Amino acid sequence: MPIPEFITALRAKIGNDPLWLSGVSAVVVDDADRVLLTRRVDNGKWAVVSGVLEPGEEPGPAALREILEETGVVASLSRLSSVDVTEPITYPNGDRTQYVDICFVALYLSGDAHVADDENLDVRWFARDEIPADLTETSALRIAKALDHGPEAWFRR
Repeated sequence: MPIPEFITALRAKIGNDPLWLSGVSAVVVDDADRVLLTRRVDNGKWAVVSGVLEPGEEPGPAALREILEETGVVASLSRLSSVDVTEPITYPNGDRTQYVDICFVALYLSGDAHVADDENLDVRWFARDEIPADLTETSALRIAKALDHGPEAWFRR
């Protein structure tokens, strides 16, 4: 997906200066307890589904939108699993960003998982003991908090 218009408009004013953004992510699991991952174009690593909230967009519907847009999978949200802040990120074009991320556990409903946008190179289901080593650090944290932490939402205290 292209850079959202609201970010392009902000970048026209602030250039590459740091930009604080809200994001959502989802640890999508199916009936076989497999995790849905995407291989990102920007860094070549595997990651959970994630994206930027549009202005005024609610986090839950945004997470479901991102799952469908990136993977072609229809899911339902089970619960909030974590809230965290990424390290600062510098993109290849020089843009600097940092995200507060709201992560959900999502349950697979339907659809054949596939690359459904231009942000990903691959989309696959992985058994929990076969999650690839070249996983983004943020995704490793989100998977651990979603699947191994317990039913309550995790956040730094």
